[in-house]
Amino acid sequence: MSTTAQIAAVAALDDSARRALYDYVCRQPDAVGRDAAAAALELPRSTAAFHLDRLVELGLLETEFRRLSGRSGPGAGRPAKLYRRAAREVAVTLPPRDYQLAGELLAGAVTRAERTGAPVRAELAALALEMGRRIGAGAGSMADALDEASYQPCPDALGGTALANCPFHRLASAHTDLICEANAALLRGVAEGVDADPARVERVAPPPGGCCVRIAAE
Repeated sequence: MSTTAQIAAVAALDDSARRALYDYVCRQPDAVGRDAAAAALELPRSTAAFHLDRLVELGLLETEFRRLSGRSGPGAGRPAKLYRRAAREVAVTLPPRDYQLAGELLAGAVTRAERTGAPVRAELAALALEMGRRIGAGAGSMADALDEASYQPCPDALGGTALANCPFHRLASAHTDLICEANAALLRGVAEGVDADPARVERVAPPPGGCCVRIAAE
């Protein structure tokens, strides 16, 4: 989901009836129908149906169709529309952070190190480089990749690009050398993925909340 879509999904839960329906569906062991949800929350069926379908549109719920009677064939009735919590996760952080990516890199590095016997730190750098190449190849340009990854790029005084946001800020604050090293490897991979010179990726002293990397001018 795009950041805009995630914000819209979270904002939609500010409606008390919608939030109550979402919580009710999420707490059930199986998918539930409109009638059950409406009865449980003492809402008109039409109101429950409207909010449930809106939650589906926003990606917070998923639907399936099933006959609740257990019968099949002629006379069994139409399958009911049922709702369950969506598998996808929705999270909004301001400033933007991406601890999921950091977690994937760290877990992947440990798994590789157990398999290869190499130091975890070396595997983390290698994995970050590979991930960066994929991010860069998918974005098409360095500027787009940095923007999509929430680094919030902006011109700096030296004619290059400063990164106003650190997507891994909390981790970088607690484990600076490890995370900043991996971050630099990730951005070198991004540069390679867009056919830019990875030497343009430079480690710097980060400003408060900013990134430990800048991109030097071509």
